[in-house]
Amino acid sequence: MSLNKINFITGNQNKLAEVRAILGSVITVDNQAVDVPEIQGTIEDIAKEKSRRAAEAINGPALTEDTALEFRALKGLPGPYIKSFLDALGLEGLNKMLDGFEDRAAEAVCTFAFCRGPGEEPIIFQGRTEGAIVRPRGPAKFGWDPIFEHQGKTYAEMEKEEKNRISHRYKALVKLQQWLAEGQ
Repeated sequence: MSLNKINFITGNQNKLAEVRAILGSVITVDNQAVDVPEIQGTIEDIAKEKSRRAAEAINGPALTEDTALEFRALKGLPGPYIKSFLDALGLEGLNKMLDGFEDRAAEAVCTFAFCRGPGEEPIIFQGRTEGAIVRPRGPAKFGWDPIFEHQGKTYAEMEKEEKNRISHRYKALVKLQQWLAEGQ
């Protein structure tokens, strides 16, 4: 089955803009905001279940995305729970979590899950970008971008096009693009 349109399930307009900027020349990206419960588990388990439930909610194909931020010193935490940690602690609080450690290395992880419809098994596309956690720099417009530094710049300090060439989201979307190009 060849796809010419994909439903990206998100209420986050920044994520939608990035996905459209990266995938827009390959496939039409429609958007629906569907409230699906988020389970606890591995990044992959959470992404698959979210995609499964979204496909059931819209009774059709659904693409979902989950972002994680893994701190090496904390053995991968906050991981897929980064949104809750950011909401509770803010950017400075996330930084303070690492103040007792020398290692400030982190990995940004983006996992897209595509489910063809109700009862189908989701397919995972994951991208990872290594970096470090730093004090906030740049505009605080998009999540934890001001504290994630990759090669000397935080995501927030990068132009959108620059970020879209190196980000965890970009790397995951390249895998999705390749899969789509193969006629899936």
